[in-house]
Amino acid sequence: MRPDLDRKNRSGRKRNFLLPRRRLKAGSCFFASAVFEAELRPSCFGFRFIPAPLRPAKAGPQNFRHAGAILSAEMLRVHPDEPEPERVDYIVSCLRSGKVVGIPTDTFYGLAVDPVNLAAVEKIYEIKTRLKHKPLSLLIANAAQAYGLARDPGPHFDRLAERFWPGPLTVIVRAGSRLPLRSTANTGNVALRVPDCAIPRAIVEALGLPVTATAANVQGAPECSHAACVLNQIGDRIPLIVDGGPTGRSVSTTIVDLSAGDGSWSILREGAISTHQIAFALQK
Repeated sequence: MRPDLDRKNRSGRKRNFLLPRRRLKAGSCFFASAVFEAELRPSCFGFRFIPAPLRPAKAGPQNFRHAGAILSAEMLRVHPDEPEPERVDYIVSCLRSGKVVGIPTDTFYGLAVDPVNLAAVEKIYEIKTRLKHKPLSLLIANAAQAYGLARDPGPHFDRLAERFWPGPLTVIVRAGSRLPLRSTANTGNVALRVPDCAIPRAIVEALGLPVTATAANVQGAPECSHAACVLNQIGDRIPLIVDGGPTGRSVSTTIVDLSAGDGSWSILREGAISTHQIAFALQK
């Protein structure tokens, strides 16, 4: 027996140790593994680790997974006002490799993928169990980027973008040829928004493409205004969650539909911007 074994170990009594959290590399993204407990038992060869069952997760008001679920998503802290370039580059590398990433916006946390990568788009529908005829909205860095994605957006679009962007306004217009039809849920329309949040705008600028922005929650569960909520709801379904702190609002975006293309408009959802504000902006 090894001489460094103390008397308690030689007597055969158990000693419990908590092993540190480890990370497993998968492609360019990292997955946080669960925390295990193990018993350290003496043997003729020294110590021997005997893994114990996973510790059950604490149930909470926003924990929608079973108690023993394993959290797999990596949490990456990013400064909400001045995103660190090296961390933005890491997020972009995950998006380019087809990963789904949870990111903050100015309303709720959303699920971001490269909209041109149809396999990545399909993952979002699977994660959210979302109906596939519902198109995904896109986040862009500025209003100028919208003209490369939309087809003849019209003067109403110009007025709304000038008045409310960056901000909680989503505008539906006819999609241009750059976007695959599948990314529009075969509708031919695209929903665009410039968020009043530095992190998603920095990601879009570094990626050179818009990113999807559907809410990072499971069907029927409340939207998430902080990263821990995303981890609790879908942390076992996505590899990376960007923690930018709490979001600035707790109300959804207003959605205005301009896709008819004849100068008409309609409000599909009234949110942070009221119908009166929209009407006043379009009457100028």
